[in-house]
Amino acid sequence: MNKKLSLLPLAVLMIAAIDNMRNLPAAALFGPSLIFFFAIAAIIFLIPTALVSAELSAALPESGGVYHWVNRAFGQKFAMAAIWLQWINTMVWYPTMLSFIAGTLAYLIDPALAENKTYLISTILIIFWTLTLVNLKGINVSALLNTIFCAIGTMTPLVFLIGLGGVWYFSGKPLQIELTTDNLIPNLSNSTSWVSLIAIMASFLGMELSGVHINDIKNPQKTFPKATLLATLFIFLSMLLGSLSIAFVLPEKEINLISGVMQMFSRFFSAFGIEAFTPYLTLLIVVGSVGTMINWLISPAKGLLHAAEFGFLPSFFTKKNKAGVASNILICQALLVTFFCLTFLFIPSVNAFYWFLTALSTELYMIMYILMFASAIALHYKHKERKAAFKIPFGSAGIWTTGILGLIGCITTIIVSFFPPDNVQLSSPSQYLYMIIAGNILTISPLFLFYYYKSRSWVALQE
Repeated sequence: MNKKLSLLPLAVLMIAAIDNMRNLPAAALFGPSLIFFFAIAAIIFLIPTALVSAELSAALPESGGVYHWVNRAFGQKFAMAAIWLQWINTMVWYPTMLSFIAGTLAYLIDPALAENKTYLISTILIIFWTLTLVNLKGINVSALLNTIFCAIGTMTPLVFLIGLGGVWYFSGKPLQIELTTDNLIPNLSNSTSWVSLIAIMASFLGMELSGVHINDIKNPQKTFPKATLLATLFIFLSMLLGSLSIAFVLPEKEINLISGVMQMFSRFFSAFGIEAFTPYLTLLIVVGSVGTMINWLISPAKGLLHAAEFGFLPSFFTKKNKAGVASNILICQALLVTFFCLTFLFIPSVNAFYWFLTALSTELYMIMYILMFASAIALHYKHKERKAAFKIPFGSAGIWTTGILGLIGCITTIIVSFFPPDNVQLSSPSQYLYMIIAGNILTISPLFLFYYYKSRSWVALQE
């Protein structure tokens, strides 16, 4: 019998899925205005996502995850769309996370390797296939490693980073940004200012992922909401203060999206005369990032397994190994990521491609969240008399306010994702727009094949 997840491991699982230093350089690019956008992102996305995830998991403890929530609200077709968007988003996201890990590891050898595509691809594939094999061992093994890796490699460096940023600020060292009333609020009439929202929103994706493990959680109706609250508070504070620390130390033009964290630590350590810490901290950051990958590998795959079990995919994808893991799905996604990562070889600017993938991944995920928020509102009325350990306060007014705020956040992010930032060297705005449109078409269009497969399978059964 598998051991159930308790409060602390579940909270750490949530933190590890979201709270990663990879997102900090992208947020730091936008200087003092990042405070404004972090506050906006928390109000229109992070808090609504946390509240909805907690309520739905408490209300439907027998079936966790986005697929089941959307299925209960709108039926199987919409549920399949939601889980596909969640899964395909990770296929786009993996190269950005893996390139961050590879770029950080480069500091143990030669920082210049962070721009070497052969090194990046080789390291990325070794890490990803190793993590795939780890996840094949089952949720107990992956959750244990996730908890340990997150505590050691995510929380420790983040707290260290925030502490150094505080020392830098209060010791009177030169700051690259000024926190004044005039520059805290960006020029909202400038569409480019809103592009920073993508980087911030990307920092908060994944709160709902732990819902697929609802049957592996001890007393889920009470444990999940408490874990969500703890995780939300830690994530918001650590991401905001961590991004500010980088913005204090590194000039905007010097921030590299892949190796920006190690750039910043190198600057810190050099200024304080503690360069000997660099290799140890590098290893910690890599460990924390690997912990994040463990959760992101298994959770969307588990959701896609549910869709396969409902007949949207061939029975090949329903196969589980002895540990109860969707082994064929994990292997297939590893093959797909391998193919996708090879595109790095043909991209002239790693920084530019990194941003493109971040924007596309975030946009796909936001479409999924639109379905999730709409489902929360619908299910509020379908199960109005249900008893649950957690409900969003203030009844119908509370769920509508939460849902509308979440929908506003999602739609706003989707709109601004079509605009490239000025401080990242990309192709022309029109070419970037075509790339984003093409990316959406290529990633969403397989849904219609799944609908067709489901309908043909149903017809065959009737005959």
